[in-house]
Amino acid sequence: MRQPLLLVCNDDGFSSPGIQVLIATLAPVGDVWVVAPDRENSAVSHALTLSRPLRLSEASPQRFVVDGTPTDCIALALGYVLKGRQVDLVVSGINHGANMGDDVHYSGTVSAAFEAAVQGLPAIAISLVAGNGWDFTYAARCARWLAERVLARGMPAGTLLNVNVPPGPPRGVGLTRLGKHRYTEGVIEGTDPRGKKCYWIGGGEPVWQRIPGTDFMAIADGYVSVTPLQRDMTDLSSLEALRNDPGWELEETP
Repeated sequence: MRQPLLLVCNDDGFSSPGIQVLIATLAPVGDVWVVAPDRENSAVSHALTLSRPLRLSEASPQRFVVDGTPTDCIALALGYVLKGRQVDLVVSGINHGANMGDDVHYSGTVSAAFEAAVQGLPAIAISLVAGNGWDFTYAARCARWLAERVLARGMPAGTLLNVNVPPGPPRGVGLTRLGKHRYTEGVIEGTDPRGKKCYWIGGGEPVWQRIPGTDFMAIADGYVSVTPLQRDMTDLSSLEALRNDPGWELEETP
């Protein structure tokens, strides 16, 4: 019987402890292949490198490093490294820090899983919420449990699971939706050593809304949050409303 083929990626880089723990934990589940960035690529979103060629190097058997983004890694894995082979599951992580609420749009970890979903593959993005130190034990166990479950039960086409794990032993697992938050300081102005102004984006601590059923609430209550996301971002309710509104009957262009 063929072993499931698992593709592992991340955005913290090939040498990060999170991905190394994930690789070891998933080894009993199937045939694990790794294609990951050669350096940190946090907050690069779904960036795809088109302006220059990419370099791919083999660190060890079935372990590859790319001088590009997480999305580049998935593209190279499916289009070259594993071309012609059936990938059964893509797992991205374990990320150093949460990827909840609106941050999923910026996350390289989530974007690697999104790219897999775009290619028609089931995918999991898993992140560990910051705590006192980085103990990936529970996040890794959760990743294996979910991987085994997805391989056994499947997932709807075009869907990925965005998973966040609390920093301590979780009380359980909750199925959630994305929450809402804002950063207290969107942009911080500073001065460089030469006296010129410079700016940092994303400063300040995030403030999240206590909305029941969201990923933020699950983590606050000590639970693992599992949020299904889909590649089709069409707002179907708004689409129907626009179609039924006579004011939106657009004329054909000449």
